[in-house]
Amino acid sequence: MVTGRTSPKMRTGLSACLAGLLLVACGPAPIASGINDPNEARNREIHAFNRGVDRALLRPTANAYSSVLPEPVEQGISNFATNLDAPGDVVNNILQLRLGRAAENTLRFAINSTIGIGGLFDPATAMGVAGDPTDFGETLHVWGVPEGQYSEVPFMGPTTDRDLVGVIVDVVTNPVRLALPEPESYYATGTKLASRLSDRARYGDTVDSILYESADSYAQTRLLYLQNRRFALGGAAGDAEGGFEDPYADFEDPYAE
Repeated sequence: MVTGRTSPKMRTGLSACLAGLLLVACGPAPIASGINDPNEARNREIHAFNRGVDRALLRPTANAYSSVLPEPVEQGISNFATNLDAPGDVVNNILQLRLGRAAENTLRFAINSTIGIGGLFDPATAMGVAGDPTDFGETLHVWGVPEGQYSEVPFMGPTTDRDLVGVIVDVVTNPVRLALPEPESYYATGTKLASRLSDRARYGDTVDSILYESADSYAQTRLLYLQNRRFALGGAAGDAEGGFEDPYADFEDPYAE
């Protein structure tokens, strides 16, 4: 006899089915292919602005910064900045349900914060605890949020809709920034900016070749960003075939000097 009530076994079965459907629906988003750039004209203008900022400010400042500081000091600042990111990595690992990686990043943070004197040194890597850097953009990917459109952001550079949201969330909810009082929180921000300058100087030749020597620096930047980001999120190297073919290979850069 069919009634309007369900038995405990039926309710359990329905709950299991619902949980299964939710897990399927919240699976990782497919790795995108091709280029989704409907606002290319505007993005090219922002790219030209960012390149001008790099030429006039970022590149000379980074080179001066790297030339003034002794290499061990510069490396120590970069290590310290990287260590500050570890608590955020742990939070995102937990949100991604990657508890093993969360444990590894927690252990790495503990080692470098103690034996490494607050993160100035990196004994964790020497001990085989390499860590797993991640971000909220990857968390969104894990929970099925699609990549969205490609764009360039002033002073930030290339990104996608999903990664832009990820950056904003990571900055606003950074555990270290929230835990530290002022002015210590400003010092933490300063070390992260200094680390970015160090990276610009360290990879200067590569960045310069993309921005100032390629036939179309915008297309090249977009291509490399999407390739690297998709590969980092789990895309195979073969995914680049066809979908990543540079449509501007023979295009003359309108901003080249």
